[in-house]
Amino acid sequence: MSDPATTGTPVRRRYRFREYHMTAVVDPMSLPIFEAVCVTGEDHDCGVTSGELHAEEELTRWIAEHCAETGHDFYHCTTRATLRAEPGAWQ
Repeated sequence: MSDPATTGTPVRRRYRFREYHMTAVVDPMSLPIFEAVCVTGEDHDCGVTSGELHAEEELTRWIAEHCAETGHDFYHCTTRATLRAEPGAWQ
């Protein structure tokens, strides 16, 4: 193959990937984490955050309260959980 630095043409490579089967299992000993950030605003996002909560109902309550106080109605929500990978076989 030619060197793109000297010839100006890109080097083409072909990659072949095998499929790897894996199962991700939620760790029952850890609590999930829910968090929301208010993104309502014209010039810039409100940016107020719920902080880390451990129940989806708490997050819903926080959003409802913030919406009632401010009238803001757009949020980015994140859910995180600790997972354990259980490897499978290459295919």
